Amino acid sequence: MSISRDKFLEWINKTAEILKENREYLIDLDSAIGDGDHGANMDRGFRAVMSKMNDIEDKDIGTIAKTVGMTLLSTVGGAGGPLYGTFYLQIGMKSAGMMEMSLADWATALEAAVDGVVMRGKAQLGDKTMVDALTPAVVSLKESMNGSVPIGDALKESANAAKQGMVDTIPLVAKKGRASYLGERSAGHQDPGATSSYLILQVAADTWVDS
Repeated sequence: MSISRDKFLEWINKTAEILKENREYLIDLDSAIGDGDHGANMDRGFRAVMSKMNDIEDKDIGTIAKTVGMTLLSTVGGAGGPLYGTFYLQIGMKSAGMMEMSLADWATALEAAVDGVVMRGKAQLGDKTMVDALTPAVVSLKESMNGSVPIGDALKESANAAKQGMVDTIPLVAKKGRASYLGERSAGHQDPGATSSYLILQVAADTWVDS
């Protein structure tokens, strides 16, 4: 069982849809502790990605992911552009030339993506950022690899780990980004970056469940 190029494309398309659907939700979350533009920025970025789909739909997974990354870098405002751009660029580097990915390939790509985000944003687990959703997702995938869990189940468990990481940001005091300016007042609010990161991984699980 593997994740085909077409399934990878489907993930990107459905990510654009889910971020559009959750645009106002993400705006509300970001309004509480940030600039209030996260939902609009992510929606705009993936609208731009969608405009390039016809040009890359026959390419390999790495090229598709790199195109997504470069597009987000140039269209998503604030810190989101470099962070989400890096996320997809790293996936692209690890999947260069691939027309399909195994679970091991995806785990390697996702880990590289998260490492890239950590290096770019200088955030660690517990800083109340997207890293708090992404890191548990990688840990879960690695555990699934060790236990020979079927790919669909592994992806579900990874998304569930991301969801828990997202929820766990609520009591945290932000140490990075705009939210950190609020200090103790940032506690009690769910981090918007962790939320969009969870949504992206949940869509992957939903899309690739039968891979």
